Amino acid sequence: MSPASAGLVARSRTATEIAAEVRAGRGSARAAVETALDRIAAVEPHLNAFTVVLAEQARTAADAIDALPPEDRGPLAGVPIAVKAEADVAGVVTTFGGRSNSTPAAADSEVVRRLRAAGAVIVGVTTMPEFGQFPFTESVAYGATRNPWLPERSTGGSSGGSAAAVASGCVPVAIGGDGGGSIRIPSSCCGLVGLKPARGRVSQAPHAALWGTLGTAGPLTGTVADAALVYDVINGVTPVDRWSAPPPQRSYVAAAADHRPRRIAWSTRPALGPVRVDPEVMAAVERTAAQLAAAGHEVVPVEGRWPDVQAAFVPQFFAAIRECAGLVEHPERLELRTRHTARLGVWARGPVLRKAVELGEAARRSFQDRFEGYDAVLSPIMACLPPTLGQLDGAGSVRALLRSLPMIAFTTLANTTGLPAISVPAGESAGGLPIGVQLSGLVDDEGPLLGIAGSLGK
Repeated sequence: MSPASAGLVARSRTATEIAAEVRAGRGSARAAVETALDRIAAVEPHLNAFTVVLAEQARTAADAIDALPPEDRGPLAGVPIAVKAEADVAGVVTTFGGRSNSTPAAADSEVVRRLRAAGAVIVGVTTMPEFGQFPFTESVAYGATRNPWLPERSTGGSSGGSAAAVASGCVPVAIGGDGGGSIRIPSSCCGLVGLKPARGRVSQAPHAALWGTLGTAGPLTGTVADAALVYDVINGVTPVDRWSAPPPQRSYVAAAADHRPRRIAWSTRPALGPVRVDPEVMAAVERTAAQLAAAGHEVVPVEGRWPDVQAAFVPQFFAAIRECAGLVEHPERLELRTRHTARLGVWARGPVLRKAVELGEAARRSFQDRFEGYDAVLSPIMACLPPTLGQLDGAGSVRALLRSLPMIAFTTLANTTGLPAISVPAGESAGGLPIGVQLSGLVDDEGPLLGIAGSLGK
């Protein structure tokens, strides 16, 4: 089934366009929301991108925005947005991709609160694997999410429902979470822009942290401009948050429009020995390097493998799943695989966990030293093309982790170091599957990454 015959790949109007029209009174929030709801109804039976669609709540919110004076409608006026199932939405059960919670959230998470305050309309909650523990959006509770490009392929994960919602044209923006690549991997699988923020840039409240030092939240969008627009709204933390990044020196919209020449290194060799990079992925990185050079950047190939951070990542991963399993109301309803992962992580505590965090900080310094003088590093996101569905069928925790290696070989560095990274579309494979490439930052500033990505015309 091709994308054209399936009718599943589409792009909505951008968030930038919708907000500008609603603020100017040339369009209405209600019309934008109705378009989104119509599209969700058309494609959702084929994709399984949403666990909850908030149709009536969204209509009410849109009407309230339209009743405001145009100048008070906000920078995201009337923009339909979907959020991942790990973010609290008032009145909705926060499922984390499973069935172990049953009480609706009393209040919005800080990110959702900021979106609403900026005029955005939350239209639904998107699918994810339980606790986002694997880069495949498949779960016992909600089944598999299908890729709009080729429905027998995976959206990746864990923000796969968010990616499918944007790639199919249901919404121009969806919020995801990233603890090991979970924004960037689905963005690559679905041909989107996916921004993983620096640690402490985006609030995790009401939690002090999710996934320890690894986790953060950010947008999946169709364009760099939309990513910057949303980022200007959601950046910033609260006293609840464990970490805080230095505030940006200017707006991210301005940063995305800054296409000054940058110095960029590029590499395609993974750290993990068993992982082999697909030739079409390598070609996409090389093609992007050439495009960046044509855009005026200095682009330099570098020798050696991608830094290996698994000693820092793996203990924190197991500790994160163990901690998440302790947050739910009904732990007996957790998936068998999740319970297995939590039991396997019993060792990841105390001195072991502190050492893993120290190794992550050492990896940050090493990465910065190795690429001193560069503004970004270009690499693959995944070593493979989007895999077929069913990657978790019959797999326990260990086998699922092994199947994840080609997906995460280049992504976990940004999580363990706390540095920002962005997924940028880089064309298609011979079989019509999207391929993304990664730009990794060297400092706690997402601006240069947005500017570089913007210079590619994305």
